[in-house]
Amino acid sequence: MIPLLHAAAPGRARWTSSGAVKRAACVVAAAYALRTLGPVVGRRLARSGPGGKSRAARGPAGDPARLQGAGAAGGKPAPGLNADFFRQLLQLRKILFPRVVTTETGWLCLHSVALVSRTFLSIYVAGLDGKIVKSIVEKQPRAFILKLIKWLLIAIPATFVNSAIRYLECKLALAFRTRLVDHAYKTYFANQTYYKVINMDGRLTNPDQSLTEDIMMFSQSVAHLYSNLTKPILDVILTSYTLIRTAVSRGASPMEPTLLAGLVVYATAKVLKACSPKFGKLVAEEAHRKGYLRYVHSRIIANVEEIAFYRGHKVEMKQLQQCYQALADQMNLILSKRLWYIMIEQFLMKYVWSSCGLIMVAIPIITATGFADGDLEDGQKQAMVSDRTEAFTTARNLLASGADAIERIMSSYKEVTELAGYTARVYNMFWVFDEVKRGIYKRAAVIQEPEMQSKNETNIELPLSDTREIKGKVIDVDHGIICENVPIITPAGEVVASSLNFKVQEGMHLLITGPNGCGKSSLFRILSGLWPVYEGTLYKPPPQHMFYIPQRPYMSLGSLRDQVIYPDSVDDMHGKGYTDQDLECILQNVHLYHIMQREGGWDAIMDWKDVLSGGEKQRMGMARMFYHKPKYALLDECTSAVSIDVEGKIFQAAIGAGISLLSITHRPSLWKYHTHLLQFDGEGGWRFEQLDTAIRLTLSEEKQKLESQLAGIPKMQERLNELCKILGEDSVLKTMTNEEETS
Repeated sequence: MIPLLHAAAPGRARWTSSGAVKRAACVVAAAYALRTLGPVVGRRLARSGPGGKSRAARGPAGDPARLQGAGAAGGKPAPGLNADFFRQLLQLRKILFPRVVTTETGWLCLHSVALVSRTFLSIYVAGLDGKIVKSIVEKQPRAFILKLIKWLLIAIPATFVNSAIRYLECKLALAFRTRLVDHAYKTYFANQTYYKVINMDGRLTNPDQSLTEDIMMFSQSVAHLYSNLTKPILDVILTSYTLIRTAVSRGASPMEPTLLAGLVVYATAKVLKACSPKFGKLVAEEAHRKGYLRYVHSRIIANVEEIAFYRGHKVEMKQLQQCYQALADQMNLILSKRLWYIMIEQFLMKYVWSSCGLIMVAIPIITATGFADGDLEDGQKQAMVSDRTEAFTTARNLLASGADAIERIMSSYKEVTELAGYTARVYNMFWVFDEVKRGIYKRAAVIQEPEMQSKNETNIELPLSDTREIKGKVIDVDHGIICENVPIITPAGEVVASSLNFKVQEGMHLLITGPNGCGKSSLFRILSGLWPVYEGTLYKPPPQHMFYIPQRPYMSLGSLRDQVIYPDSVDDMHGKGYTDQDLECILQNVHLYHIMQREGGWDAIMDWKDVLSGGEKQRMGMARMFYHKPKYALLDECTSAVSIDVEGKIFQAAIGAGISLLSITHRPSLWKYHTHLLQFDGEGGWRFEQLDTAIRLTLSEEKQKLESQLAGIPKMQERLNELCKILGEDSVLKTMTNEEETS
């Protein structure tokens, strides 16, 4: 490279009158070309822009919460190379590089060093190629062999650098992904965000897609784009400097080739930008459809037994086929747009640029005074031919390297637009997580436009915080649960029950009854902190003193021991002073001791949701209650599959352990274990009173007796009508009924 940069020239470029005229002619031609191409490209850009209708349907581009790639919604701006993209990328940079000195910074520096090294090696190899060709033209076998050996030796570090570039790019992408995943998991599992994102907020339809594939594609795209931009830019700078320096040293003017190169690159960029599809919007929509297809698959897996019972495989298969067809259509759309775009791109960058490159190489060699034959003798002319051959080979290799670099820079526009799609989805995920963590919820209502007007759907987000502001207070106390004017309101804003006012002290056991949908389980969600308190004040113990047991207990991955101590770890168990013998006593209390012997001990690892029966899983949930020993246990039909005798023993053991029970149950056999009653009427009303089990049982028996008696009346009336028809007589009851209706 040093000879190329500092080659001495026998002559310098002379600024003669004829040279000045040629330069002026080149400048005029370039100006005329720009003036001619400008309006054409402008009209092409205007035609490729969005129409008035879609432009009017497009909402403001400043709200990052509206960047969820949920289809071609008219109210959401398409991700692209705009101010939003750079703002989102700068926000994500704070996550990728939280400090100046990080692991990611180290990998980035090593990657940059490898890219710079590869550029200098490329320039050196280009000069070496020219010397090899010169030795061939001059018929010097010794010089040819020596330079060929040198060329092979330089290939060793060159190939290592090429391999290192790919290795470091993958390491950088993995480091970016690790940093994003760590931050996402911390936010996702903070303040029960993972629950609220699904049930309270409606902006992220598939958070699993965002947490896995979107983060992966964004990390790979950022690392690859850095490699595809940094090295080409450096290649363009160094190769241009080398070519200009060589042309000047040989007495040629670099102005004409430089103007030609600038004009061709500028025109190519304008044409490609005008013809480029909106890859950011297309890729974001493709990612959304992939996530929805995965969601439908996971939904079938989660409900496989119910689907099998209903024999609903045809319906589910049809839904899967529709989802896959929508994804395939989107992928075909992207492929078809890429087909024509890549064809235009290859024509301009391969053939147009190659022809211009030959002109750019030929002009300095033909016009250079340092390569002129003049009055040289035959031997000197032969040497001048070999010099011109060396210069042509070197210049062509350098120009090819520079053209390839410019091509990668211009091709990166497509990758940047695709990165904009991934950036919008990842940024939107973090934005939603942060808002949900702060108690800001938004739900999307889909409004279908008339089919004759548009085939698109318009998503309108309705923020719950605007329709019903969260004014309630939640205060942690050591003793008691007190509700003061606390309503039960669903995430959709529906008021299930009016202001609740009751107090549950330690030692009290509350029975909660009412029809379906009256707010029994919703009250437990409010007490557990899953739903917000919109009004009033809620006094409750800290979460560690309350334990919720649902009707279908969750069975985690792990050993039998992990099922009993969930969500604690083994270290947490030992920290609380528990041993395996203590866990055995707990299993005996809930009549599950046989499980340990049947399945192979505490360290047995199985898929417990399939191994345990429904009643065994419910008793395992009660075993967790005895392990954690909370002050208050929220029992939501958690023993409906357990026999009555075992159920009674478990409740009696819980009361003996000093646990206050708040139970939702329909079994009268459990009433005697409770002291107070909270009854909902299903119409927004409620009453809280002390529970008299004997009176309530008597009333319940009377109700059941009347129900059994009244249940037979329609059948008796029907039989009476049949007998009247057979006998042709009227019934006394009919006569009495007619007289009552007449009066």
